[in-house]
Amino acid sequence: MQFLQKHTILSIVTVFTVTMFFSCKDNFKEVQKIGISENEPIGIADTFNLKYTDSGRVKAILISSKMLDYSNRDFPFTEFPEGIYLEVFDEENNKTVVVADYAISYSYTDLLDLQGNVKLSTYKNDTLFAEQLYYDQDKEWLFTNKPAIFKMGFDKINSAGFDSDSKFTNVEIIEADGLITVDE
Repeated sequence: MQFLQKHTILSIVTVFTVTMFFSCKDNFKEVQKIGISENEPIGIADTFNLKYTDSGRVKAILISSKMLDYSNRDFPFTEFPEGIYLEVFDEENNKTVVVADYAISYSYTDLLDLQGNVKLSTYKNDTLFAEQLYYDQDKEWLFTNKPAIFKMGFDKINSAGFDSDSKFTNVEIIEADGLITVDE
């Protein structure tokens, strides 16, 4: 009788153990996400000054009072809810300055969305003002379908949209009006 009881208990424990062993699956990624809401940033940086260098030369300086890192999402992005101040330097060390009240950078598309009082000033004093401006980092292309003001020398052009390479050598302006200097 005691042998039968031991055998029954041993059988139950064995069945339970085998069931547990075969029902387990590799869910390490899910375990890592415990405690991290998908709607919350995975990282937050306050008051930072980031210098990007290449071969010992400073190529860009990014200053912002807050950065939110959402690289834990399926479509990762970095958000700057309190705006950015960005200095970009070309090969001749000429500086272009970009200022915006809000910015968001999408990792997969390399698209930067600048919003609110966007101002882009080049070393030649060409200046673009817009409420929203997109920058395609791969193609080095700026564009907006919202009203913009472009100042170049003595010219001041108001537009309903703007398309250009980052050096303003190939500019397209939609529905332009304003002061434009014409050579005779």
